[in-house]
Amino acid sequence: FIITVSSVLDISSCPITYYGQKYEQIYVAFMSENIAFCFDNFFNPETGGDCLVGTAPDSDSIEFWINEPNAEIQKLIYDNVLNGKNAFEAQVGGITTDIMAVLFGPSNRQYQRFFDISGCRYAGGLYEYGAVLSSDLETCSSLTCSDTAALQISGCGPLERCEGNGICMSYSTCTVTGPTVIDFHGQVNSVEDRCSYSLVLTPSVPDFHVLGNFRERRRKDVTFLDSVTLVLDRPSIKIHLEQCGTVWLGNSILTLNSSPQLVHNVELSKDRTGVTAKVSLSNSTISVFFDGYTAQIHLEGPADLTLEGLCGNCSSSLSDLRLSEYSSTSCNLLKEAPFSSCNSDIDPEPYITACTDTLCKYPAVDGLNCQFLKAYARACRLHSRNHTLEAFCQDRTCSDHEFCGEKTVGGDTRCFCRIIFASKYRSTNTLGDQTVCSQNSASLSLAGCLLEDKGIAYSDLHLIDQTCRGQMDELTHMVTFSFNSSNSCGMVITSNNSHIIHKNTITNQKSSSGVITHQDQIYIDFSCVHIQPDIETANFRIRDSSVIQHATPSDWNYTLTMKAYFDLGRTQVVESFAEVPLNQRIWVELKADGLDGDMVAMVTDSCWTTDVASSTGSLRYDLIIDGCANPVDLTVDVKENGLGTSNYFSFNMFQFTGSTAEIYLHCKIYLCPKRRNKCTPTCKGAARRPASSKYKREAPAFISLAWTN
Repeated sequence: FIITVSSVLDISSCPITYYGQKYEQIYVAFMSENIAFCFDNFFNPETGGDCLVGTAPDSDSIEFWINEPNAEIQKLIYDNVLNGKNAFEAQVGGITTDIMAVLFGPSNRQYQRFFDISGCRYAGGLYEYGAVLSSDLETCSSLTCSDTAALQISGCGPLERCEGNGICMSYSTCTVTGPTVIDFHGQVNSVEDRCSYSLVLTPSVPDFHVLGNFRERRRKDVTFLDSVTLVLDRPSIKIHLEQCGTVWLGNSILTLNSSPQLVHNVELSKDRTGVTAKVSLSNSTISVFFDGYTAQIHLEGPADLTLEGLCGNCSSSLSDLRLSEYSSTSCNLLKEAPFSSCNSDIDPEPYITACTDTLCKYPAVDGLNCQFLKAYARACRLHSRNHTLEAFCQDRTCSDHEFCGEKTVGGDTRCFCRIIFASKYRSTNTLGDQTVCSQNSASLSLAGCLLEDKGIAYSDLHLIDQTCRGQMDELTHMVTFSFNSSNSCGMVITSNNSHIIHKNTITNQKSSSGVITHQDQIYIDFSCVHIQPDIETANFRIRDSSVIQHATPSDWNYTLTMKAYFDLGRTQVVESFAEVPLNQRIWVELKADGLDGDMVAMVTDSCWTTDVASSTGSLRYDLIIDGCANPVDLTVDVKENGLGTSNYFSFNMFQFTGSTAEIYLHCKIYLCPKRRNKCTPTCKGAARRPASSKYKREAPAFISLAWTN
């Protein structure tokens, strides 16, 4: 600011905190001999105020800066003072609190001086930052003027208690349950692998360490706290707390009860709720409770006690707190004989780290724990040729969805399913894919590795016909069972109102089996179905010349068509918009594409005409009744009905008497399983009445054509 006359300056954009009081205005007053910078009003020597008062400058104006050399501590700079020694006073409420002398002469010029105006006000007094205003040992509380010149009350933290002597003691608990760690400060962390982790460690007592050991239960992707280990004079003494209240000291099980028992300066006790271990350190006490599922570590000690581990105030990552020496003993065998003889040539630590990282995430199965030992031994052999290595899965080829592993420790090997491949089957409790239904066959594929997991030899499996066995694909190791119309393999055909079902069974039971068996009994049913053509009536005019209906909600899909022709050979289609004169002979073909004629037949049950679009119109004329031609109309002729997947009939074109409206043709059809059924209607005698069929006709469908006269 450049000031020439008494002024009020707006400093709201850069407010000043003057000894703990915040101001957004400066009142500058020029007097005959002095100049005053006040913050609460213009200077008045009788009433006083919060002001800086000093000698007036010898020029017509002064320059004034507001500076912030550090956060919250604000200072003023005054320039162009009179020659000679001058003094500025800092006044609070009219009382001088500080004096600044400025020397400004021809040979010694103090061009700039700083005035520190930071501090706190409390109970009518002024205090510099850092000063203690009051304290209470009983409550461990104190009032200070902070480094930012603000009043600050301090005391024990939320998890601390005052001991009455000005010392705060920490009383906090760390809870470890499942994979979750809730530390002493309430922060949450989670362990995701099967390893041992440091829970509590204090640098002031290096001979004491609490470890948490995590393992899987029903799922591999979730780990749980499985046991707790106390390490004393590490690593020579270890007290291991396990589930069911079992406590180990080294290799010995301790017998405990509710009365504390001192073991290596650790108080151990057990009751119906769990096991408690209590340790008194130099200036603190730590107790560890474990009930087999949850560990709770309670700390009583100075508030400034440094704690590390998952329970402490530790910024280390999970990998830094993972303890390989406790996580997998098999990995550390690389430091023992016979591997130790190679340690000077090949550093075992990278192999131990790789082994530990893997076994922390994957169980020691499939020979995995030996894999790293063998890898190290082979590296040593390549270096010094003093080690041998047995072949491992050398004579077995596994598919892409399998891996090679040991059946038993040190035993034979086999191909195991990879978890991603197996999970889609295990989630549905199946051993393979869904049934595949084609036009005349059905097949089901099972995963060979899943069968081996169940102890099932695929060569023991067969269909109802024991000569029909599964074929294993040499590349994928999938075992496929199939049957078709030419080789039914004991297929059983059943039907209901909506389906015709072709079923077979994969089993390991022989027809000559005795009363008892010593192996698991396998029964896997698979089937394909024909859904009876439940199609709504669809009416079309002759200009479209044919009708197509798709029956798709089935494992075996097929398409129904009805077309009109001018000739017996059914080569001259009645084209769109073609005129059909009265008494013209018309052949109508009904056909089902996509069905196996050896397994199922299509039967036209009835056909009739109406003068309206509805198949239930009151004016009706029958052409086919119960699969046979209407005996009244000698122009109707039905051919190949029930023999295969198509049939046709013919009649002479007509119109309803007294009507020139459209003629709608409707046909009702159904599917008939040919195995053990007679599907062809028998029409006998001059009246052509049908004989009864062995198959009961159910769930028919309608298909229609329409003509315009």
